[in-house]
Amino acid sequence: MAREQLQVLNALDVAKTQWYHFTAIIIAGMGFFTDAYDLFCISLVTKLLGRIYYHVDGAAKPGTLPPNVSAAVNGVALCGTLAGQLFFGWLGDKMGRKRVYGMTLMLMVICSVASGLSFGSSPKAVMSTLCFFRFWLGFGIGGDYPLSATIMSEYANKKTRGAFIAAVFAMQGFGILSGGLFAIIVSSAFKTKFSAPAYEVDAIASTVPQADYVWRIILMVGALPAALTYYWRTKMPETARYTALVAKNAKKAASDMSKVLQVEIEAEPQKVEEVAKAYALFSKEFVRRHGVHLFGTASTWFLLDIAFYSQNLFQKDIFSAVGWIPPAKTMNAIEEVYKIAKAQSLIALCSTVPGYWFTVAFIDRMGRFAIQLMGFFFMTVFMFALAFPYDHWTRKDNRIGFVVMYSLTFFFANFGPNATTFVVPAEIFPARFRSTCHGISAASGKAGAIVGAFGFLYLAQSKDKAKADAGYPAGIGVKNALLVLGGVNLLGLVFTFMVPESKGKSLEEMSGEAEDNNEQANASV
Repeated sequence: MAREQLQVLNALDVAKTQWYHFTAIIIAGMGFFTDAYDLFCISLVTKLLGRIYYHVDGAAKPGTLPPNVSAAVNGVALCGTLAGQLFFGWLGDKMGRKRVYGMTLMLMVICSVASGLSFGSSPKAVMSTLCFFRFWLGFGIGGDYPLSATIMSEYANKKTRGAFIAAVFAMQGFGILSGGLFAIIVSSAFKTKFSAPAYEVDAIASTVPQADYVWRIILMVGALPAALTYYWRTKMPETARYTALVAKNAKKAASDMSKVLQVEIEAEPQKVEEVAKAYALFSKEFVRRHGVHLFGTASTWFLLDIAFYSQNLFQKDIFSAVGWIPPAKTMNAIEEVYKIAKAQSLIALCSTVPGYWFTVAFIDRMGRFAIQLMGFFFMTVFMFALAFPYDHWTRKDNRIGFVVMYSLTFFFANFGPNATTFVVPAEIFPARFRSTCHGISAASGKAGAIVGAFGFLYLAQSKDKAKADAGYPAGIGVKNALLVLGGVNLLGLVFTFMVPESKGKSLEEMSGEAEDNNEQANASV
């Protein structure tokens, strides 16, 4: 006969939405708020870093970071994130979600502060120090992905689980928006206090010495939200699914969840012992059951992040190309930070943040598959709509239209695969592999982000080498780069068909653990 599900897991699946759900969303979500702030705030200050540390006397344009330095500054945190996702994802399944959760946050706090304190007597030394600390900042951020997703999925009920996991991820939108708004505040304050002429008026005076504080303050403030939630992370109980199904401690799982749910739950140690013999990660049995699913979650995240991070990290270059941000030589250094931050904040406010919360609202109604398919479809459509008539969009009268279309690609990235690629890997794999498989999927995404960050930097350069940024070879131009990104989104749509729908099902149903346990029970009768 089929054995019933553990009472503690059933209680979690059918629990009504309670205060502890919102507490978990806030605690896990503040990590993602910090992640997004830290990863994307660098795009606000890279042009400032170029002006401060790579000024060339007599040059017609302000100094810019050399190609290798720009790629390193923009991409090194993503490399750290990829490594952190793999390492902490694996560690979360070995040591438990809670024990590892505090480590990642503390690493983020320390390295955010250290990034702002980057020191050195030469530009090379300052950039090297900055890159060193941003790598380890990314390493901590990487751990937040599999751990936050896994913890939220294992705490949630099956009816609203998608919305809860998506809500954690949606805090990224507020992190991106807050980075832009804080940069506006800091640059406004410095601009008022330390007035300076435009670069074309006086190249040296256009970058005041105090501008060096602007980028440091913006980077360091990322430590605050992480530090504020550290205490609460250490107080969260381990998830019942890890304690019962992986650590095999039924009494502890029942005790922890009795306090959380405020109901009496029977320990049922005999049922924990009856759990079927585990097959190993990457064994033939794992590949048979979950190989296609893991390839599906990893490939769609990889393709999504190529487009998503290209858009986010280099939107300042695209806005400059269409004339939405004035030419650099017509502004002083701090004014340029202000203009870039204003543009990024507007995009975040009008498209990025709403897109995330549309996913939260509809994911448990429409399902993960439909939202991801729809998102990739519209991202493809809008990217091609920007690319084919690109010359039309660069005309002054059409710039607002370009920004609207560009914003819509962000909206459907977030009301689409940018959210669902995070949610699904936390739901479809067994508890003993859940954090690891989410980490592998997320790391695949970051590999895509690295391709986008490094590749788009070179691809988007003008075909005419004379018009390319200093130190860069000729590229294929923004128009053709947008065409490439449209093709990438189309591939993402195709690979979405490898990912199963998990709406309304328990984690044990999706992972096959319920079936395993029933087979074990029948065999023992």
